[in-house]
Amino acid sequence: MKRGLVWALALAMMLALLAGCGGSTGGDTASSDVSVSGTANSAPMEDAGGSWGAWTDEAPSAEAGETDPDGGGRLREAKMIYTARMEVETTGFDAADADLRTLVEVLGGYFEQAAVHNYASGYRSGDYTVRIPADQFHPFLERVGTLCHVTYQEEFKENVSEQYYDAESRLVTQQTKLERLQNLLAQAENMEDIITIESAISDTELEIEQLTGTLRQYDSLVDFSTVYITLQEVYQLSNVEEPATSFGSRISAAFASGWRGFVSALEGVAVALAYGWVWLVILAAAGAAAGRILWKRRHPKAKPEEKPETPDTGSKS
Repeated sequence: MKRGLVWALALAMMLALLAGCGGSTGGDTASSDVSVSGTANSAPMEDAGGSWGAWTDEAPSAEAGETDPDGGGRLREAKMIYTARMEVETTGFDAADADLRTLVEVLGGYFEQAAVHNYASGYRSGDYTVRIPADQFHPFLERVGTLCHVTYQEEFKENVSEQYYDAESRLVTQQTKLERLQNLLAQAENMEDIITIESAISDTELEIEQLTGTLRQYDSLVDFSTVYITLQEVYQLSNVEEPATSFGSRISAAFASGWRGFVSALEGVAVALAYGWVWLVILAAAGAAAGRILWKRRHPKAKPEEKPETPDTGSKS
């Protein structure tokens, strides 16, 4: 009994020591990340309440980062997540879709999601979620702008250095804790001590698994940027006409624009008629029947007039 009490006290002291080490390590890392995250990014954030904002600067170099207080002053790489959203137009959907897929493959990226929609008007649109290597983020956006007509583009960046290195530090602490608990378990002889240590090992392994998953998710988002693209097929690209300066050019542009609108409207009517021809036939037949009934009611058939009977006077001899 006395030996079991000694083991329990030793275990309690060990766990308290590990918890104190883990808390001090996490606190040092967090304060270091906060102090350097402002200098790692030269571009100001539009959203003052968070780490998201529109971004127009170049991607930071591999040397940009923060000093690790526990690593002898070595430089740690800043963990940045880059995201963009683009809305583009094209008059040739098949070619644009094929060029986009080829570009993603050439730059070493992949499609996380891709969908093509067909509309009753005959035009199509595509929604794509592209994951592209972080070092190809800007080249990819520029190449998309040459393949299609860009109508909207927005870029974002998020600095997750603090969260990343905090999770990494806590993972190291938990791994050290697990190793020491396993050593204690190997030396334990009392069943109560064994049960207590095994419970602590189970909790520590769960924490290690969660932290490992968090770091993997961060690595995926940092290594591969995300670009959301909406590709719209149109009859004519928007905002590409040259401004008309003279009266004649303005008249010409107005006639051309009116003609294109008229043709587009006729195309829409033709497509609508093609989809609803069955209903048109039914309505035409019903209208013809109703008209015939009304005509018969307004123009009844006249009865033939009866000829007066002539009296028979007999034949004269």
